[in-house]
Amino acid sequence: MSIKIGDKLPSIGLQIMTDTGPQWVTTDELFAGKKVVFFALPGAFTPSCSEAHLPGYVIHADAIKTKGVDHIICLSVNDVYVMNAWGRDQNVEDRVLMVADGNGDFTRAIGMEVDDRASGRGWRSRRYAMIVEDGVVTALNLERPKAFEVSSAEAMLNQL
Repeated sequence: MSIKIGDKLPSIGLQIMTDTGPQWVTTDELFAGKKVVFFALPGAFTPSCSEAHLPGYVIHADAIKTKGVDHIICLSVNDVYVMNAWGRDQNVEDRVLMVADGNGDFTRAIGMEVDDRASGRGWRSRRYAMIVEDGVVTALNLERPKAFEVSSAEAMLNQL
């Protein structure tokens, strides 16, 4: 079953890259007491993700944050090293926090996994974006398969 508006995010460990190396963080740490724009995508360095999805959030980060957003978080079922390299490649800097769900635990827990084994990429995340306030989902924009319309930075900015 997929997560829905009004649900609290489960407490799950994820990884981020710090100056001293990979670090485990919980979803509680990432979302507690904060308003967060959170988006997930099928994979780092993939065409739509690299050409439109992540760059839109980098471009619109300041405008999003002026709407009272504490953080913008990008999640993919990739390891922390890949997410870090992709963030550097996309000049993310401190505008978007790149979060790795390397084992897909969070993605499965909220029902957003997709079987992409036919294309050789294994289990991935569906493409979506949500607004999370103090760990509770207040808006959820889930893309249709192969689409990129409702989870863009522009769509989320219009919802804030």
